[in-house]
Amino acid sequence: MTIRLKKVKAFTLNEMIVVLLITVIVVGMAFSVLNLVQKQMNTIKGIYDVKLETNKLRQSLWVDFNRYSYVFYNQKEERLYLSNELETKYYEITQNTLVNQKDTFYIQLQSKTFYFNNQEKTEGEVDAIELRTSKEAGNQQIFVYKQNAAATYINQ
Repeated sequence: MTIRLKKVKAFTLNEMIVVLLITVIVVGMAFSVLNLVQKQMNTIKGIYDVKLETNKLRQSLWVDFNRYSYVFYNQKEERLYLSNELETKYYEITQNTLVNQKDTFYIQLQSKTFYFNNQEKTEGEVDAIELRTSKEAGNQQIFVYKQNAAATYINQ
């Protein structure tokens, strides 16, 4: 009685090691690329968040400047007061934040300039404000103004 052994076609150990080595290299490169893409996405998200915060502040200031008839800046308190016949609102301005009664805007400011009748002012009634953000916040400029009513000129 003779036993016949059938030879099974298969990969050799060397071929399997080569395939595993190539797979490890490809997967390692894929994770490296994924890491780079994640870093890039986080950078883009950071830029988007800063621009969104700046735009929200610009919109809030624009609405308030046009809603209130009297705008006054107090340099000692670093507050921008806005008032009309019915109510008064203020923005507290610091180096890293602007806080009004409802919202806090986390924006690093490089400079703030106040104007009245196209003249720079350090304190008192204002009709325009220019804020420049720091380099970390994208070096953006926020400029908001309002049209003065006739009563503004009469009360001076």
